[in-house]
Amino acid sequence: MDHYGILGVDRDASVDEIKKAYRKLAREYHPDVNPDPLTAEKFKDISTAYEVLSDPEKRQRYDMGGDPFSSGGGFGGQNFGFGDIMDAFFGGGGSRGPRPRMREGQDALIRVELDLAEACFGTERDLSVETAVICEKCQGNGCADGAKPRVCEICKGRGETQHVARSIIGQVMTSRPCAACQGYGSVIANPCRECAGDGRVRSRKNIPIKIPAGVETGNRIQMSGAGEVGPGGGPAGDLYVEIIQSEHDFLHREGNDLHIFVDIPMTSAALGTTVKVETLDGEQDVAIKAGSSSETVVHLKGLGITRLRGGGRGDLHVHVEVMTPAKLDKPQEELLKSLAQARGEKLTDVKIHRSGDRQESSVFARFKDAFSR
Repeated sequence: MDHYGILGVDRDASVDEIKKAYRKLAREYHPDVNPDPLTAEKFKDISTAYEVLSDPEKRQRYDMGGDPFSSGGGFGGQNFGFGDIMDAFFGGGGSRGPRPRMREGQDALIRVELDLAEACFGTERDLSVETAVICEKCQGNGCADGAKPRVCEICKGRGETQHVARSIIGQVMTSRPCAACQGYGSVIANPCRECAGDGRVRSRKNIPIKIPAGVETGNRIQMSGAGEVGPGGGPAGDLYVEIIQSEHDFLHREGNDLHIFVDIPMTSAALGTTVKVETLDGEQDVAIKAGSSSETVVHLKGLGITRLRGGGRGDLHVHVEVMTPAKLDKPQEELLKSLAQARGEKLTDVKIHRSGDRQESSVFARFKDAFSR
């Protein structure tokens, strides 16, 4: 891991420069500032790099190619473990070659909030994303003035150096990443001033995206190659666009269906009426049949959400609740008594339903409970 590259500082950077670089990156990638799960791993690398480079002893061990978190010890003052012995016997310490400067970039995640209509019919957006882009000054190679990385004089381009250590079985030779070039096999003598040798810079760019009809909260759209450009001008990762659908004022979504709840007077329920209902397609006249009750549901075909796969649309379900008047004046009360007398009804009439004759909970009640939680 290149701790200098992660913080974006030179190998001879002062402690103050390292602190300044860390604070700048922490403001961007700290979990309290950026809750994106994809940046959590990056912040761990930033914190580890700062821990190593801000501690003089750890930094010295790291610059010499050792483990910055080791506490010394071992044979001959070197940290020598069982893995090194196995490498010496079974070839693990052999040449592995230099690691490439050009590496693939990280994926990125951005959340986009849509209203219900946009989720139903689809939309187009221009996303403003701050990400790593290729450095135009050096075209990604990290060198200033059109130069190229030169072969490391320490490891001669191998990216690793060999070390002899004493162990209980005698002297063994192991290979470690070259401390001078950090295992790249080459060094950038004159880094690009724009990107500090990384081959990429942070920039904000606009990315157009077409969001298909029928998406809902949690859906992700993958945009290949729209993520961060990799170190050394490497290929970009992917950008994932996560959909967040905002709540509508009165239309409630369940999958591809929509539900709306309307209150009508008792007289309208008894006599029948027509009500105007706002839908995603504009106002619609909905006929309420005479004798409707609070369990009445009117289904409007094809006025729901566009199906993301398969085409067509779901339905709009209009749930009716009959409003019983809570207060009556004297004339109104006499009218209702006259109506009851004309219908042969008594105020004490009660009908007991056998178990199973009726559903324990109406459709309306279930949906009302669900949306009131």
